[in-house]
Amino acid sequence: MATIDLGKIKFNWRGTYAGGTAYVPDDVVYYVDGSVGSSYMCVANTTGNAPSSGGTPHASWEYLAKGQATSPTTTQGDLIVRGASADERLAIGAAGKALKVNASANGLEYGDAGAWTVIASGSGPGAASINIDNIFSDTYYFYKLYYSWAEDDWVKVRYIKADGSIESGNVYLHSGSYTKENSAGGPSRAGHTNANYGFYNYWDSADNCPSICEVFYVNPYSSTKETIDFFQATQVGGTTLYHHHGSNCNMNAYAVRGVQFFGQGGDNFTSANFKYLVLGAKV
Repeated sequence: MATIDLGKIKFNWRGTYAGGTAYVPDDVVYYVDGSVGSSYMCVANTTGNAPSSGGTPHASWEYLAKGQATSPTTTQGDLIVRGASADERLAIGAAGKALKVNASANGLEYGDAGAWTVIASGSGPGAASINIDNIFSDTYYFYKLYYSWAEDDWVKVRYIKADGSIESGNVYLHSGSYTKENSAGGPSRAGHTNANYGFYNYWDSADNCPSICEVFYVNPYSSTKETIDFFQATQVGGTTLYHHHGSNCNMNAYAVRGVQFFGQGGDNFTSANFKYLVLGAKV
């Protein structure tokens, strides 16, 4: 009876697969399918048949040890997503953007989520005025600006044109109505024609009780339309609570890119007493 030395039985390592080489059973090769490098064992005589394609082994080959795809990511925060035929890198989005399904409903992308997008936020510069600039553009059609100011003063406003200049001419119309609590003289109205400013909160607030205001703008960056806004605000002056709403218009058609705030009494807008937030939404 023949003697078999089991120590002599082994696979036949043939190195990296070569298309023109003839392989026989028990030959073992290394082959990269796409981005995955694996070792394969030949199970039938074969020439010119790659060990696998698209992750599926050829009938002449079987996996001996299957490798793992190299990660397509390159940057902290990247995601791996399935592309048309393989895993792909989805680069991390910009600050404030959200992950959402694309318009074709066949992939993911980063972009604005929901109706309103945060454009800017901040606080006072420690000066008698603050320019909230470069907040309006062609990107959005509707805008909202929120602010609070804890100061015994009230806010006047001027528009900042697209060229950076501030509109200080006698071109503003403004009108509003208001109610008072714990005081006679309301409800009533306030407004002016051909003024050199608009207004948002029309009465002094207090150091320990800030005025709060919401302002709504429609397409302020249009060069063919007059800029108009609508606001509502409330504040406590002394022992009187004021609630009012109104609007401003500059009576000129040109693009407006921001607003300048300054106090009637010249009080400062500081990081402690003034905060603002600007949102934008597309049609």
